[in-house]
Amino acid sequence: MFTDHVNISQAFVQGELLPGDGHDGKVYISFPGYEEDPRHIYRLLKPLYGMPSAARAWHKTMGAFLQQEGCETVGFEKSMWHVVIDGHHILLGAHIYDYVIACANLPVLDAFRTRLLEAFEGTYEGPL
Repeated sequence: MFTDHVNISQAFVQGELLPGDGHDGKVYISFPGYEEDPRHIYRLLKPLYGMPSAARAWHKTMGAFLQQEGCETVGFEKSMWHVVIDGHHILLGAHIYDYVIACANLPVLDAFRTRLLEAFEGTYEGPL
């Protein structure tokens, strides 16, 4: 199989906040690096690195995209995905925001990788 490596840049801030985060689904913070100003309050629109739920939020966001692409998890493993496109099997393994994509058909692999990088800002790290 051909294998490619994709890295999603700033993955956690490309995720969506989880419904249970914060107060009534809203997360407020003081501005990092500055003294608190009682006249201003900041609401997060995306998860930040360091939030307890940031990795889970990213996993749910990427999982929703992969399901939209027709992918299913492999058994009980939530970081391995599989899909058949035009009769060709694609396997995708995830480690946080690094992905290995494998397929025996290079054009199908290229098309899938392109859709992934159009959906999320990231870089193609080349074949493995």
